Amino acid sequence: MNLLQLDFDPEIASQFGNAEEQSIDFLGLPLFDGPGLWKMLILFGINFLVCWIITHFFYYRKSRRRDYYFTYLLFSTAIFFILNQLQTMKMEVGIVLGLFGIFSMIRYRTEQLPIREMTYLFVLIAISIINGCCMATSYASFIAVNVIFILIIAVLEAVGMFNRKGQKIITYEKIELIRPDRREELIADLKSRTGLDIVKVQVGSIDFLKDTAFLKVTYIPDDPEPNDIDMITKFKKK
Repeated sequence: MNLLQLDFDPEIASQFGNAEEQSIDFLGLPLFDGPGLWKMLILFGINFLVCWIITHFFYYRKSRRRDYYFTYLLFSTAIFFILNQLQTMKMEVGIVLGLFGIFSMIRYRTEQLPIREMTYLFVLIAISIINGCCMATSYASFIAVNVIFILIIAVLEAVGMFNRKGQKIITYEKIELIRPDRREELIADLKSRTGLDIVKVQVGSIDFLKDTAFLKVTYIPDDPEPNDIDMITKFKKK
């Protein structure tokens, strides 16, 4: 009796136990895994909540761009489930980092992502990868990582790190105003003629033969939507 107790191995017993204790499977997969399902739903709920808080209260509050709102939430959801399901394959850390690099380099071909939008996309990718792989030793550390992300973004937004500004290239003819000592007159003239809240002006190429100069104007836009043709200086000839 003692010999049988010494030779008892719980892992072997779990594999070759009673038939009624084993879960029913189909093609090698269990039909229902209660603990695994609940773990996935809890992790997904936390991940979606964190991504929604970041997108809604920090990004969308200033940008008001519904297209990126939609994109960020679906992007984070897709990445979470990809990493969560691939975790069953016992991925190495190198594979996870490789996926992180691939996702971080994704670039939409329809338009170039502004730096603020790209930053939020990168952050949501990182959060979804961490949550999808559950790279934590406990639920406490798991929640702490997500809270740290939220707090850092809240602080940076509060101090104005992501205040969006627009820029235009202007061909300017009053070159007598481009001198550094007349910069205030130059800004006042540009404000009156463009109606923009101009905060900075940089002087570029100067053509004294035509009495013109290229100016790079930085302004605070009224419309949260980015202007894709701000940097165009002239119409293309057909």
